[in-house]
Amino acid sequence: MSRRADAITILVADDDPEDCLLLKEAFEESRIANRLLFVADGEQLVDYLYRSGEYQDPATSPRPGIILLDLNMPRKDGREALAEIKSDPELRKIPVVILTTSKAEEDICRSYRLGVNSYITKPVTFESLVEVVKTLGNYWFGIVELPPEQHDV
Repeated sequence: MSRRADAITILVADDDPEDCLLLKEAFEESRIANRLLFVADGEQLVDYLYRSGEYQDPATSPRPGIILLDLNMPRKDGREALAEIKSDPELRKIPVVILTTSKAEEDICRSYRLGVNSYITKPVTFESLVEVVKTLGNYWFGIVELPPEQHDV
């Protein structure tokens, strides 16, 4: 993985602390050195992206190069957050990957209609999660050319 790829921040929006811990461990197991940051719901995600509230400091809240988004969260769910992100000309540049337990065709179709870049159903086992993370890392940080990070909205 290139030095530039390592510098890309990954922002995870997921309300389940256990899922977040497993994802963090899967990234470590996959040897993906990107900075991994977490928010617990869609409202925190939007606050983070607009640098409001506790996320005002760019040093602690850098612009993510990619967002991993759960659909089923409290306050503002992933569907609402995705619609808001993809309707903003500056934020829509950030790739969003849905990482959720939902296999519902309605969720998959709606997510793509809203502009999601990929839709992945969370694997059941840790070993499968590690494989998914390795594949994500290879694809998003090894193959795909991402736009340069923009430090203001």
